[in-house]
Amino acid sequence: MSPRFAQSVLIVSVALVAALLVSCAGTSNAGTVASPGVSATASPVTLRLGYFPNITHAQPLVGLARGTFAEELGDSVKLETKTFNAGPAVIEALFAGAIDASYIGPNPAINGYVQSGGKELRIIAGATSGGALLVVRSDAGISTPADFAGKKVASPQLGNTQDVALRAWLQANGLKDREHGGNVQVIPTANADALALFQKGELHAAWVPEPWATRLVQEANGRVFLDERDLWPNGDFVTTHLIVRTTFLEQHPQVVERLLRAHVRTTVWINEQPDEAKRLVNEGIRKITTAALADAAINAAWRSQKVTYDPIASSLRKSAEDAFALGYLGERKPDLTGIYALDPLNRVLSELNLKPVQQ
Repeated sequence: MSPRFAQSVLIVSVALVAALLVSCAGTSNAGTVASPGVSATASPVTLRLGYFPNITHAQPLVGLARGTFAEELGDSVKLETKTFNAGPAVIEALFAGAIDASYIGPNPAINGYVQSGGKELRIIAGATSGGALLVVRSDAGISTPADFAGKKVASPQLGNTQDVALRAWLQANGLKDREHGGNVQVIPTANADALALFQKGELHAAWVPEPWATRLVQEANGRVFLDERDLWPNGDFVTTHLIVRTTFLEQHPQVVERLLRAHVRTTVWINEQPDEAKRLVNEGIRKITTAALADAAINAAWRSQKVTYDPIASSLRKSAEDAFALGYLGERKPDLTGIYALDPLNRVLSELNLKPVQQ
């Protein structure tokens, strides 16, 4: 064998070995099994998250500002956010596949669960308890429940959490809205519009979430007639919780757990650092609505609510009973057996040495 031929054979052999090594390496990578719901090699999973620019949605406002959501979700998840004014619009977006998860009130979540035959959504955590009040104009002549007869009362949106609470409270006090044969005019009105109408004297009262209740008091001659906490055992009732599209939960369980870890960490931080949390919430509201709350407003509003990851399931069932009695949930009493999916939350709580929640 000539030296030149031997050199050629050596070069070819080296090339073949190198090719073989590359091929084996590629096969090894291709055979690596990624964690369920998060692929190490595919394009990032997109998580579309909804929330409201309200202090009752403190976790997304704070968690996004502090980077906790981005940190927990990691580079393998692309987070997109969308803001809403009231719950029914969230459910419409979820049904249309426009969002994957959202912070929302209990009654729209119940409606969505019932309308979809229990298929489209699951509640995966609580977010806020309290923070909803019935405010009357100081010159409206209202001092007892009976005085609401013939009055105009606003709620944020037909069928939303405060709307159901208002109509149920009226019936519990011997009154009815016009839709149910009574003489109380309940007017679904966007929160900002309710404030303007209060200031003009065109509304007598409003059942609204914070910070709008406080703003009605401080800016529109209102006074608190009823704090909804007074209607519930220990003052605890769900105002906001976190829901997820069922299909997304099934396809990306680890993404959901990462979202929940960010949610729980943010909840704990908010309760440990309330002053800084209020500042971040107010800054988030300003960015979305172009108008921050006055310090007096956010301080007063903050005191009427509790930030929590507990979904307070018992209050959800009562809200469902009220909505059904008002005719919002069809002719058959809804079965909410499968509405909660709390195992991912409880796994996160266990990891963080926190007490599990019950449904």
